[in-house]
Amino acid sequence: MRESKLIYIASPYAGNIEENVTFAKRACRYAIRQGGIPVAVHLLYPQMLDDSNPAERELGLQLGMQFMERCDELWVCGDRISSGMAQEITEAIKLNIPIKSIGTHEIQKEQLPAEMEQIAASGQSLAMA
Repeated sequence: MRESKLIYIASPYAGNIEENVTFAKRACRYAIRQGGIPVAVHLLYPQMLDDSNPAERELGLQLGMQFMERCDELWVCGDRISSGMAQEITEAIKLNIPIKSIGTHEIQKEQLPAEMEQIAASGQSLAMA
């Protein structure tokens, strides 16, 4: 069995968080359909760190950068690059991690399962039972 690539997903988070979270979930789904194993740290760390607190936001970015070291590729998803994404791109270049750009139109084609769409629309987070 061929080992899948570990894909670091970079997409906007701040701003319209609800919309950006839904987009990030679609980006992960897109990566899965391409045979990758996606990791979107911006979906994980805001669950335990306060993104509006500069120190905690910086901690989340630093944790993400350390995780990126283990990834095979960085996928920049969407048509705009946030300040956090710019830092991730800079780090990927330093680490010689290949960078792939995936446009918004490709990601928007991904349909989330109905349950995930309802959760994303309500702003709730997924809880594992």
